[in-house]
Amino acid sequence: MKNFNVLVMVYSILFTIGAFAQGTSKNRLTKIESDSLEIGYSKTTTIVFPYAIKSVDKGSQDILVQKAKGLENILQLKAAQQGFVQTNLTVVTADGKLYSFVLNYDEQSPQLNLSLNETKQEGQEIYFSSESRNEQELEEYSKLAFYDKGKIRGEKENKYGIKFQLNGIFIQNDVMYYRILVANNSTIKYDVDQLRFFIRDNKKVKRTASQEIEIIPVHILNNVTKIDEESENTFVFALPKFTIPEQKYLAIQLMEKNGGRHMELQMQDKKLSMVTVLPKL
Repeated sequence: MKNFNVLVMVYSILFTIGAFAQGTSKNRLTKIESDSLEIGYSKTTTIVFPYAIKSVDKGSQDILVQKAKGLENILQLKAAQQGFVQTNLTVVTADGKLYSFVLNYDEQSPQLNLSLNETKQEGQEIYFSSESRNEQELEEYSKLAFYDKGKIRGEKENKYGIKFQLNGIFIQNDVMYYRILVANNSTIKYDVDQLRFFIRDNKKVKRTASQEIEIIPVHILNNVTKIDEESENTFVFALPKFTIPEQKYLAIQLMEKNGGRHMELQMQDKKLSMVTVLPKL
């Protein structure tokens, strides 16, 4: 009987401790205060975080949010809908911290440039994506390629009153810069739909799809969408370094929007021997 009473007492103590633990566990939540943020429809709000952004969640489709191109800790947001109903935004950064914002619409006086700098230093470090390149550097090298006097010959096409010409290839820091002239000698404006680069097979084998690899530019200088009549434009396309394998060629394709004046340049690997090395900045 004595042993039974001891067991009952022990059980009662354990039950009391468990109940107390369950009751107190509800008090472990700590409230994270939200910052109030006013954004507009016609202006972009930029927020610089102290660490790289890992996760973003918006409370409404009325908000447009994106990380700045090539940067890991800069967030850009604006209203997708004028006069949207108050909503929220949460951001998680690489240091494991969660940031919470209450977003309100204010077209007249939106907050534009904000820095969440916990160390309260004067400057804010910028984190570049490992898959991206410094845009300012690409811009400067593109300008060097634009103004360089070195030219290559033979890579051009003339028809429909349009001159399409590759007149320079340059390289620096594993980036190749292709300088391309499009001259509109006709009396009809030329609307550029796309100007793209592909590595293609020389021959299409019967019943087998030709392999085609598109090379995506990392930067474009003078990227216009139309070329007026009797005028011209020189583009500079910055492309990741590549070579052209045997039995393949580089196709540079120019397509007209809502028109049929499509053109294409084809270049073999031997032309890459004419590449010019740009001076370092």
